[in-house]
Amino acid sequence: MERTEWEAGADGVKDAAPLGSIAYSAADEEKRRGVRRMKTTATGLLLMVSLIFALATWAEHTGAGSWAGYVAAAAEAGMVGAMADWFAVTALFRRPLGLPIPHTAIIPNKKDQLGASLGSFVGENFLSQNVVRARLRALGIGGRLGAWLAEPEHADRVTEELSTALRGALTVLRDSDVQAVVGEAISRRAEAAEVAPGMGKMLEKIVADGGHRRVVDLICSRAHDWLTLHSDSVMDAVQGGAPGWTPRFVDKKIGDRVYRELLRFVTEMRDMPAHPARGALDRFLVDFASDLQSDTETRMKVERLKSELVNRSEVQDVIASAWASVRAMLISAAEDEQSELRLRARASLLSLGARLATDGRLQRKLEGWVEDAAAYLVTTYRDEITSLISDTVAGWDGEQTSRKIEAHIGRDLQFIRINGTVVGALAGLVIYSVAQALGG
Repeated sequence: MERTEWEAGADGVKDAAPLGSIAYSAADEEKRRGVRRMKTTATGLLLMVSLIFALATWAEHTGAGSWAGYVAAAAEAGMVGAMADWFAVTALFRRPLGLPIPHTAIIPNKKDQLGASLGSFVGENFLSQNVVRARLRALGIGGRLGAWLAEPEHADRVTEELSTALRGALTVLRDSDVQAVVGEAISRRAEAAEVAPGMGKMLEKIVADGGHRRVVDLICSRAHDWLTLHSDSVMDAVQGGAPGWTPRFVDKKIGDRVYRELLRFVTEMRDMPAHPARGALDRFLVDFASDLQSDTETRMKVERLKSELVNRSEVQDVIASAWASVRAMLISAAEDEQSELRLRARASLLSLGARLATDGRLQRKLEGWVEDAAAYLVTTYRDEITSLISDTVAGWDGEQTSRKIEAHIGRDLQFIRINGTVVGALAGLVIYSVAQALGG
């Protein structure tokens, strides 16, 4: 069975309150003991003035002198003040003497209204956009943050925290989910963007700058080397394609002639920058670059080839595996204090701190962002924040709420009873004295 009251454990510390109720700590219990001591003092004072009243009244009736009347009047007024203040203080938390007197046990009975009023008060006076902006502006966040970040130990601390956060985020993320998202994003981007015009412009610029000539030189050189090393293979291939009715010596002679002409052609292309074949290749590349940009059929062929290439399983596997490499690289860099990533992050933080500490324009810009963000939060979520207060108070048990509040302010309220006794006695003495003076 769930408890609705606080019960002391074996060690004298109050047990935790049930879910939805107020936590009642050992510090609260100590405060309640202080309240009980003050209650005893205030009640003892009431008993004392009651005894004085009884003795003074008896003395007055036995002819002890006029002083007894003054004392009795002061003690009587002190009793009235003490009892009135006792009633007022007690009525805040419970019904005096258990009697169903209207407008008593105010806190338990009006708990929900108090919570709603508290939420409205906080919303109007603390969650106002103007109040938040003024408070943040007075703090000078930009200059303070800059001075703080400019300290190397603080930059090291922020770098460490960012590295920890990065490692945590990378650990939480599932590789399969990230790979799927990355693969889909790259594929969608590749499908949406037409690559032929861009390729045409790039090729046009390469040809205009002569950047393709090194590639042609390399191909010609490698082709010459290959032909030199594989002359027999070339001649065998030529002879193998000859008709069966031709004599073999004729096939061999033709193969040798074809090989020598091919070798001569490749050698000339390699050694002669102005070779006609090179010029023909330049014209072909220029025309192809133009077709990539303007010829519809060529562009459509390139797009079909791009789609086939992107959708191949091998390409998708490469895209997916790229995340694993990036993830491993980031985790390794985040863990290594001397990694380029962390060193650059630390240097950037120090640089940002130095600029923030001295650059008033940057400070105002940062403070403006912070103010706008805070103003947006309090404007958008003010009702949710205030309802959190009112709903939380509404979920508290009335008796528990009363005990919690009494533990915190009850000691001061007992001083009201003491003051009421003293002030009441003085007021009664003054009134009695004035009455005696006027009556005398």
